[in-house]
Formats: sequence, C-alpha cells, structure tokens
Amino acid sequence: MNDQVSTLMADVKAKNPSEPEFHQAVQEVVESLSPVLDQHPEYRKGKILERIIEPERVIMFRVPWQDDQGELHVNRGFRIQMNSAIGPYKGGLRFHPSVNLGILKFLAFEQVFKNALTTLPMGGGKGGADFDPKGKSDSEVMRFCQAFMAELYRHIGPYRDVPAGDIGVGGREIGFLFGMDKKLRNEFTGVLTGKALEWGGSLIRPQATGYGAVYFAAEMLKTRHEGLEGMSCLVSGSGNVAQYTVEKLNNMGARPLTLSDSGGYIYDEAGIKEEKLSFIMDLKNVRRGRIAEYANKFKSATYTPFDPKLDYNPLWDHKAQCAFPSATQNEINAKDAANLLRNGVYVVSEGANMPTTIEGVNQFLDAKILYGPGKAANAGGVATSGLEMAQNSMRLSWTRDEVDSRLLLIMQAIHKVCFQTAEKYGTPGNYVNGANIAGFLKVANAMMDQGLV
Repeated sequence: MNDQVSTLMADVKAKNPSEPEFHQAVQEVVESLSPVLDQHPEYRKGKILERIIEPERVIMFRVPWQDDQGELHVNRGFRIQMNSAIGPYKGGLRFHPSVNLGILKFLAFEQVFKNALTTLPMGGGKGGADFDPKGKSDSEVMRFCQAFMAELYRHIGPYRDVPAGDIGVGGREIGFLFGMDKKLRNEFTGVLTGKALEWGGSLIRPQATGYGAVYFAAEMLKTRHEGLEGMSCLVSGSGNVAQYTVEKLNNMGARPLTLSDSGGYIYDEAGIKEEKLSFIMDLKNVRRGRIAEYANKFKSATYTPFDPKLDYNPLWDHKAQCAFPSATQNEINAKDAANLLRNGVYVVSEGANMPTTIEGVNQFLDAKILYGPGKAANAGGVATSGLEMAQNSMRLSWTRDEVDSRLLLIMQAIHKVCFQTAEKYGTPGNYVNGANIAGFLKVANAMMDQGLV
C-alpha cells in the first residue's frame, strides 16, 4: 500500500500544485484506507478514491464591491462542490485573507467525510472569499455579501448546495447573504444555515461545534471509565468554537485555562469560569477587541504575545490533561505535540479543521492517547446545520433542549462508529482510522450504487 499511496500522492500533487493543505488532508485519509481497499477490490476497480479526491465542481468568480469612501475593490470568490453522493453539498463559507483554492479544497474534502459521519444526508462542499470583514463597516460588509451572493446564488439551493458560516462569516454575514439570495430568487427558502432564530435559524447552532467537541472528548474518556470533571483543559482560539467549548467544559465540571487570538494567548490558572467567559463573549462578539484585555481585567491571568520567531506555540506548553485546538489548521506542529504529551495531556479533541500536522498526529497515535480528529470531533457544527435544514423543511422550530439532545446523540453515534470501525479494521483506539474508514465506506457505497457519474 505504501507504493500505492506514494503513486497516488504524486499524482495529486502534480494535478494540484501549490496546495499543501489539500495534499495533507488527502494523504491523511489515504494512509488510513489500506485495510478497506484490500478487502474491497471493487473500490479500486471503480476508482472510488480517485473520484472522491477530485471535486465534482469548482466555481471561482470575481467579487467587485465599493467601500464607504467610494473606492472600488475586487476580491475572489469560490465554491467547491466536492461530493454529493449522499446528499446536497453542505459546508461553510469562509471570509479571510488567507482563503485560496487549496485551503478550500482541503476543507471541502474533509467535509465529505465529516458529513458522512453525522448520520444525516449531506454531501460535502466549502466556499468563501479572500475578503477580510475585520475593520469593515456593516455597510461595507453588506455590499460585499450582496456582490458575492449575486454570483453564488446561481449555484446553490436547498436540494443542491446549502452553505453555512465559517471563519469571518457569522450571523451578520449570513443575514446579508440570505437577504440578497431572497431578493434574487423572489422566494424564501432554506438555502443557508446559521440564520437568526427569528427567520429560520436553529437554537444551539452557534454553540454546536464547541459543544460537540466536548461531547466527543467525554465519549472518548468513557472508554477508560473516566469523565471531564476536574480536568484541566487548554483551549485555543476565541471565536464561537472556543467560546462554547469553554462554556460546555464549565458545565461538565472541567477547568479551561487558555484562550487566544492572532496576537497572543491568555493563561488563567484559576480557570475561565462563567463570568470571565461572559467578558470574553462581549469582548470578541460585541466590541471585537483583543484577548490581551482579559489579562488587564482579571489578575489571575497572564497574557503572552505570540512570537513569530518561535517554532512552537507556547499555549500548548502548559500542564493539563485535555487540549481542544479550536483556532485554525496546523496550529499544533510536531514540537507542540511533544510539549502537550510531556505536560501530561492525554485527551485531544479537535474543534478546528485539521489543526494538527501529520507529524503531530503521528505522535498522538504512537503515544496511544485519546485523540479525536476534527472530521469526527468537530462534526457537531455541521450536524446542527443539518438539523436546521430539517426544521426549515418542516416549517417548525425545536426547543433548545431538543436540539441539544439530538446533538449529543449524533456525537455519541459518531464516536461509536469511529470506535467500532477502528476495532473492526485492526487499529483499536485509533479514531483517525475509524473516522476516515467509516466516512469513506458510506460515501463509497453510495457512489458504487449510483454508477459512474
């Protein structure tokens, strides 16, 4: 299989140059699939893996818009419709200067497997633009969103592709995007998720990814007859995922110690409890301030600015038992992984997409810690987006407790299928293999049933 992996990866890199994140995502999945392909030669004959790697459709378009001073700008928009074998394309829109084709293809590829694990009928996609909403007025963000949707609306719909939010795309942006889509179509339809509650959104959706990552960690700990109560936890990021990871950790009796933004991180030995989290939510969601202000407010905390010269992230160099990377891709490298293990971390549940490099993942697997990869551990967000789609289709709204209970059941089901699949294919406790194989099997079987399309 090593030769086949090398041959396949050489082909992927030749076809998709200068896309390292996509290469990384593909390699991690391909390396897990050896026992499946050995037992199912029909997948090789049908070139299922090669077909999953190739997007069904890549849409790229210009987005011209005007700022408040009347200056014109041109950004680049994307939508990657990766795989629709088990349902309409589903995946977020990301507005950030780092957005490019390779990053979105990696995210869309991951989304295919993540969505397959949720038990809901959703294919995989991703999109966005190299637009930075930070520092922009509401009017500027609105004009950009309207220009973006003026093209995207042609390619999405409730039975075709249902985008959601992601980095840089929150409730404000979803509202502007939805409004423009509604105007262009002259119809009110569930074409986006992450909507406000008053017009079709779901309770728990903002919380879902963070809550789900904590639920997944709790399920992993149950396999060792342990729980989260009393556990010290490192959390990165300070957006929705990180905030609600901290909230759920507090609810389950754990002690979250850290949060971060692009400038640096705070470490609070006393724990980031409810009243402190409320300050963070106001700081980040309302005032859009910097995490450094937390250390000025709470004397139990220290703030450390990130030094770009360092080859490791000091946030991951504190004693703890659990880590919840919730910021961005590749935030844990090999040195960070070694620091986490040295400091006693034995539970890692990924709230972000692919936050650990392959070298870091291999260290976690070799150490046999409880490691939940993003495509399983952070699937709560897209699962609740799927629940929002269901509510929109039925023209009703479920209660908070009902959505949360469904989310918990979905995360328990994801954990169960990953755990059992890893055991079935000879790698017990390896959630990376379990998630990759279980997701692949569901998509592959659907593709085989539907023929060469």
